[in-house]
Amino acid sequence: MTSGGPVRYECLAVDGAARSGRLTTPNGTVDTPAFMPVATRSVVRSLDSQDLRDVGTQMVLANTYHLMLRPGTGPIAGLGGLHGFMGWDRPILTDSGGYQAFSLGAKVTEDGCGFRSVYDGSRVFLTPEDAVRVQEELGPDIAMVLDVCIGLPAPRQKIVEAMELTLRWAERSQLAHRRNDQALFGIVQGGAEPDLRHESARRTAQLGMAGYGIGGLSVGEDMGRRNEAVEASVAGLPAHAPRYFMGLGDPEGVLAAVARGVDLFDCVWPTRLARHGKVITSLGDYNIRLARFADDGGPLDPECPCLTCSTYPRGYLRHLAVTKELSLARLLSIHNLVATHRLLEGARSAIASGRFAEFHSRTATSRRTGHDVSAG
Repeated sequence: MTSGGPVRYECLAVDGAARSGRLTTPNGTVDTPAFMPVATRSVVRSLDSQDLRDVGTQMVLANTYHLMLRPGTGPIAGLGGLHGFMGWDRPILTDSGGYQAFSLGAKVTEDGCGFRSVYDGSRVFLTPEDAVRVQEELGPDIAMVLDVCIGLPAPRQKIVEAMELTLRWAERSQLAHRRNDQALFGIVQGGAEPDLRHESARRTAQLGMAGYGIGGLSVGEDMGRRNEAVEASVAGLPAHAPRYFMGLGDPEGVLAAVARGVDLFDCVWPTRLARHGKVITSLGDYNIRLARFADDGGPLDPECPCLTCSTYPRGYLRHLAVTKELSLARLLSIHNLVATHRLLEGARSAIASGRFAEFHSRTATSRRTGHDVSAG
């Protein structure tokens, strides 16, 4: 199964609803399911582009809203688009600003959404056409349509209105899109209502876009309802196109979505946890600041091959944490991203061998029951 255009998806293996594949873009290929670290302002906090390559990152996400305000699209376009600007020679996806409009309490109208800049307080109005134009100037491999995201739970009528407006904006975005070397993805909305999710997915798919984001989740709903919403969304989307869960990065949530046929993920989760001293491992997560690690000579995770685990003992890393050394954010981010990428590498391998359900169950059990590393 393949999709055409500047971005092509090929499904290589299926195990239940889970699938592994290959996403080909103008700037390289991505083995899926895959995780995209978030480079909000064209940088993943505390890491540079070589760090990202070293940890195995295949693709990153950058933020349209922040970049259009600072430094603006002009300087970025003048330096070769995001790839040249940030020295990244692999695929990039940009979001559209829809989530920022939601989180900043934007006033949403038929025309677009208005809010104030987080930098200088100036008024900003973003239309679907503006979002497309900005992303064309930024030059990622994949651009997202502008969508309407609302907090959950919400009245059904409000969910319907957001879904319908997102669909109308998707049509406008498609008409505005001009770059033939850049793919445009639609976004499925519909709250946590399975029937609305399926309807949104079906009608968005009728637009024939290169891929589809599943948006508006991880905003207050419980995991059971989220899983139902994902299943309903996937059921309405074409098998030949990539499916992207927007804003999901915790291991349990990611594997649950992979089990339901999702291919791409992004989230600040691994690197944000790192900045707070939190370590992700297959045996559960823990905080390196705990006093019990003060004279610990072991690695963060004995099974991890990352630079941090192969070089520094936990005692040293705890010392960096309690003395508030900036280098800790980089070292823990390296580890947490390697852990996240390895999780999805394991999922791809398990799908290819027809053993994903076993892998999913084993991983979930291991993280739930834990180990002395994560105790306390």
